[in-house]
Amino acid sequence: MTAQAPTTPPNGVPRRASVIDVARLAEVSVGTVSNVLNRPERVAAATRSRVEAAIEQLNFVPNSAARQLRVGAAKMVGSIVLDLANPFFMEVARGLQDRLELDDWALMLAASDGSPEREAQFLRMFEQHGVGGVAVVPSQDRIDELAALAERGVPVVLMDLASPVPEISSVAVDDVAGGRMAAQHLLSMGHERIAMLNGPHTVHQCRDRREGVTSALRAAGLDPAVAFHELTVPMNARGGELGANALLSQQAGQRATAVVCVNDMVALGALRTVRLAGLDVPGDLAIVGYDDVAFAGELLVPLSSVRRPSHTLGSTAADLLLRPPGQEAVQVVYPPQLVVRASTAG
Repeated sequence: MTAQAPTTPPNGVPRRASVIDVARLAEVSVGTVSNVLNRPERVAAATRSRVEAAIEQLNFVPNSAARQLRVGAAKMVGSIVLDLANPFFMEVARGLQDRLELDDWALMLAASDGSPEREAQFLRMFEQHGVGGVAVVPSQDRIDELAALAERGVPVVLMDLASPVPEISSVAVDDVAGGRMAAQHLLSMGHERIAMLNGPHTVHQCRDRREGVTSALRAAGLDPAVAFHELTVPMNARGGELGANALLSQQAGQRATAVVCVNDMVALGALRTVRLAGLDVPGDLAIVGYDDVAFAGELLVPLSSVRRPSHTLGSTAADLLLRPPGQEAVQVVYPPQLVVRASTAG
């Protein structure tokens, strides 16, 4: 490999080689060079050798001030969640931050809005800033970009998704069990026609929660083709409004008498719409949310919801990121909990 010598300024003094020069010669990111300089145990041997050869060829000597900046950047963790407007993900981020602060680490937070392209963009940005690890709620089941990042020596932890590969740690919640809990509760209240306001099936949480609901119906001897009505809506309050209006447009004797919502934001929109229509919750339509965010118990009609340990998800992800290098990956799965309030048992 032949390197281009650093350019010589007009004063005739050769320019000192920079970390960018080393990265270009070694054909790696600046973050990888930073890892070789500061955390070599996190870089694959072949990549580390290539970077070290480039350092020697360019006679690169790290600037002490710049090195301090890189070390400081290494005390930063990058995190990507799906939606910063959803209180659940903000509480996950709070759990991350609270745990990181105990060891004097800081959090850099971004939202993918469910876009794999945005997720990849933020991952590149984090790596360029030399973060010491990333905790990500993936926007899809495939984690190619995250797996590649881990192979380059950046610690990766998946949140809200059980890792599909044994080499990457994850912390998740059993959403099949959560969907089942919600449906079993409604069945126990006498409901035999249950709707679900769900998100797209490209989102694994949506698929898992649906599976839980339909499995509960089958276990109760009900045919989901008859007893279950699913509507795909945006996973926000507006989606709840759209879904509830669609349900209320059906004839009263044929429509579902209860609805499971994919999250509490959807449930909020549905509850508001039913109330504005002059109908009773739970008398005309029982509503179960999902996540049990802070506002769920504070609504005019307190919301029954499947609680997921949001803060614990974040703090556990931070614990996994801060483990010493070289430890085996860990997959943590927490159980959900049903919290019953007036929206189903008024």
